[in-house]
Amino acid sequence: MTGWQQQLLIAPIALPLIAGAVMVVLDEKRSRLKAAIGIVSILAMLGVAVALALRADAGDTTIGVYRLGDWPTSFGIVLMLDRLSALLLILSALLGLAALLYALPRWQGMGAHFHALLQFQLMGLNGAFLTGDLFNLFVFFEVLLAASYGLALHGSGVARVKAGLHYIAVNLAASLLFLIGVSMIYSVAGTLNMADLAARIPQMPAANRPLLEAGAAILGVAFLVKAAMWPMGFWLMPTYSAASPPSAAIFSMMSKVGVYAILRLALLLFGPETGDSAGFGGTWLMVGGVATILFGAVSVLATQDLPRLAGAGVYISSGTLLAAIGAGQVAVTGGALLYLASSALATGAFFLLIELLERGREVGADMLAVTLEAYGDGDEEEEAVEAVGAPIPSTMAVLGVCFLCCALLLSGLPPLSGFIAKFAMLSGILNPNGLGQGPALVSPGGWALLTVLVLSGFATLLSMARAGIRNLWATGDRGVPRVGAIEIAPVVLLLFVCLSMTVGAGPVMRYMQAAAVSLHTPQEYVRQVLGQVQ
Repeated sequence: MTGWQQQLLIAPIALPLIAGAVMVVLDEKRSRLKAAIGIVSILAMLGVAVALALRADAGDTTIGVYRLGDWPTSFGIVLMLDRLSALLLILSALLGLAALLYALPRWQGMGAHFHALLQFQLMGLNGAFLTGDLFNLFVFFEVLLAASYGLALHGSGVARVKAGLHYIAVNLAASLLFLIGVSMIYSVAGTLNMADLAARIPQMPAANRPLLEAGAAILGVAFLVKAAMWPMGFWLMPTYSAASPPSAAIFSMMSKVGVYAILRLALLLFGPETGDSAGFGGTWLMVGGVATILFGAVSVLATQDLPRLAGAGVYISSGTLLAAIGAGQVAVTGGALLYLASSALATGAFFLLIELLERGREVGADMLAVTLEAYGDGDEEEEAVEAVGAPIPSTMAVLGVCFLCCALLLSGLPPLSGFIAKFAMLSGILNPNGLGQGPALVSPGGWALLTVLVLSGFATLLSMARAGIRNLWATGDRGVPRVGAIEIAPVVLLLFVCLSMTVGAGPVMRYMQAAAVSLHTPQEYVRQVLGQVQ
């Protein structure tokens, strides 16, 4: 990378940090100024993320490295960019922009410091995707979690506070495990830089490997809690279903951070090149992922509450990604990366859509009821809220089309990107040696993953069809919800990106496969990161 391109690596962290710091000192009455700063910040982040993705995809193994203070890699803070981190930066910016736009008519005023918390949340997400060492991964985890605590409680209300406090307690425990695991690894490796660890682990004395692997196991448990693998993901559905729609939309990226950390470390530190290591639990990732998918499938069938249905969909998404990592195949990983992008955007759109669908129901069933409980009389607040924004024509038709797109994406049905992603994963499972390489024996784990992917898609389709009939067809005495254009626009934006990935499936899939190949062959990553000090 050239000099100015290297400087761009710090921008996804610096932009939300500066914007959030400015918002904190501004009075809460300056909501329009805060919103303007937030929109400019996120649009700039999105532009930088797209530029970085284009640069990362410019060559076969393009790796960007930014060393703060020009310190040696083993001692300083290192930011790293490859195709995977660039992809996740784009997804975070898109979901952040959608959440911010959706919050402007009403939700930004339902609690304090919404705009600043959103910026700090994006800062933590971006930092976690860019950092090149474990300690700063911990730091950025804590930044994004601290912001998410405020966003989970945004709007107050008994249900939201109860779920939020459980969420805080669970993640504090997971953070403690994270710190213990990092400390154990440092005690035997003498470094926390990921590339440096990848170079040192193969030469590590046999006497030190048990402590290293114990530390990695503890670290893995912390990541699996954050990725919501069954049975450690019990916190997810209550928290996500109780959160305000903008918060839940950006939370759809939260579980992906744990998945990202597992994917990065499993292939970089504990891949085939690291000698006789016990690995990062590939078999257990497959088993846990399949169990999580089954739990999510049962959950989507068991619930008739739309927010909980969306939360159950996150279980299926996390389980699918974890099982794909456990499969350990390049083709499956490539399909999983497309699935990650598609499911994150579709889930975010669905969380935003839910409140619009439920707006025409009685207050007792509305997601705003949780907030209205803490913000005065329900009738007065509902009347004030209904006056916000101009309605769009053919409201129910627009909401119905958006709901149909979400159903197709989440269940993995053609013709949208969710189907392409699942097809790519199933193709990789059934052809372990690659297409055109002759017949190969499919592992029992592969057959199990194939089965649960099909069953979970069918369960999601049934649940979404039932929810659609209930909310869009059998409307009963409910009225047509008053929906402003600024509220439906973020949903359309996220779904349009999914549609674009469907239309451009060839280039998108090539990008994902190139990212998967780079992850499974990390030698170039290690060489370029460590080569900066040569």
